[in-house]
Amino acid sequence: MSTTIGILSPGDMGHTVGTVLRQNGLRVITCLEERSQRTCDLAQKAGIVNVQTYIQLVTEADLIMSIMVPAQATSAAESIAQALKQVDTDLTYADCNAIAPQTVRKIDGIITSAGGNFVDASIIGPPPRKPGSTRFYTSGPQLYVFTELNQYGLDVRTLGEEIGLASAIKMCYASLTKGLTALCTELLTAAEVLGVSDALQQEFQLSQAPLYERMERGLPGMPPKARRWIGEMEEISDTFSHVGLTPNILTGAADMYRLVSDTSLADLSPEAQDKFPTLDELIAVMAEQLQKK
Repeated sequence: MSTTIGILSPGDMGHTVGTVLRQNGLRVITCLEERSQRTCDLAQKAGIVNVQTYIQLVTEADLIMSIMVPAQATSAAESIAQALKQVDTDLTYADCNAIAPQTVRKIDGIITSAGGNFVDASIIGPPPRKPGSTRFYTSGPQLYVFTELNQYGLDVRTLGEEIGLASAIKMCYASLTKGLTALCTELLTAAEVLGVSDALQQEFQLSQAPLYERMERGLPGMPPKARRWIGEMEEISDTFSHVGLTPNILTGAADMYRLVSDTSLADLSPEAQDKFPTLDELIAVMAEQLQKK
């Protein structure tokens, strides 16, 4: 049974997962090498122990959970693989990132060729601050190692022994949630530039009230996440292309998040909720940014 869990990296999601595991009796460690000051502060806040090297991390941890932006998933696995080659350990590495099934299979090869065990995992829902809010899907021949975390505060659900299944469900799910957020941002920005914002808002309130309420509730907190979501949209695009579907819908969503990333709102900290814009303020900023291009 896993008693020490490594978290790479204890950012928004990672430090909350670490907090849950600690509160349920597990030791949680990380290696903060080359991490931002904010990540270091979040790790300290969560009581996650920093070890100095990746070799120490793979030696002390029974299971490492990689929870990072998609663009860093492969390089993180390569760093762990280099450390694994220098020690004798029965480590399991769970990639929990929002990446395409074909990407996760490459990472499986990186870890297993270095002597580690591998689990494909994905996270659906917000950081698990309250029970029932977040699901951890998992697949692969070693998934039983990850499912032990059901006993330590996480909701882990298995999909089978094939590497790629857990990543696939994340790709399909996020194409709706984050793809829809990008579409809503785009259409509201277009309406603002075209001079029909007020009329469109009234029509939405008449015929699409639940969706418009979701826009008002969800879009203002999106800008601080936009840079992270670019890579996620690109991974979904690659997933759909791999099975013969058009990648263009989600590459367009990535473009929208790039536009958001160019605004000052993207520099807000996720913790600075008192500084988040209203929906109208967000769209005004987006329209202004568009007209600068």
